[in-house]
Amino acid sequence: MQTQYILELIGTGFFAISGALAANDKAQPDWFGAGFIGFITAIGGGSLRDILLGSYPLVWIHDINFVFAIILGVIMASVFFKTLIKLRKAFFFFDTIGIAMFTIVGTEKAMSMGVNPIIAAIMGMFSAVMGGVIRDVLTNEIPVIFKKEIYATACLFGAILYLCLEYLGCERNLNFLVSALLIIIIRIVAVKKNLSIPKFIKERN
Repeated sequence: MQTQYILELIGTGFFAISGALAANDKAQPDWFGAGFIGFITAIGGGSLRDILLGSYPLVWIHDINFVFAIILGVIMASVFFKTLIKLRKAFFFFDTIGIAMFTIVGTEKAMSMGVNPIIAAIMGMFSAVMGGVIRDVLTNEIPVIFKKEIYATACLFGAILYLCLEYLGCERNLNFLVSALLIIIIRIVAVKKNLSIPKFIKERN
């Protein structure tokens, strides 16, 4: 559990970096503006999940270390801005790890609240992607889940696999690793191969 906690803090920091960089790309804000977008990106998904589940206090309110992780992430985004911009591919990889981890953590928490497994999978997906959705809306970008990229769908598949393996009695740590790895593989392969799910409505001739 201690390892998972550390990974949650690291993931929170990376999402804060993502938000601060996105804010700078759009408007070059002051420290408060960049920090606000970083904060919303990092806690948005988990907070929405906890509100929907009726789980209080929210994680970042209950544990101040998550706020410290966000502050550190925003500072790192400023100090290492030029390096991070050059490492877009590496940053994509860390973001992918982040959504994979938060999907499983969110699914686990939802299951611990006694909800239906289908709802738990949706809550896991929300935990991973909704912070990014809020970030994109605030920076006037089309949220990635509305684009061709396979993003939220990968999280949903990972959450479903986690629930199936848990039902079959798979050891928790192994289940966590395998399910998160599935999300990472789907995301990376989809981007490299330019894969996407079918459009809702096809273009007219």
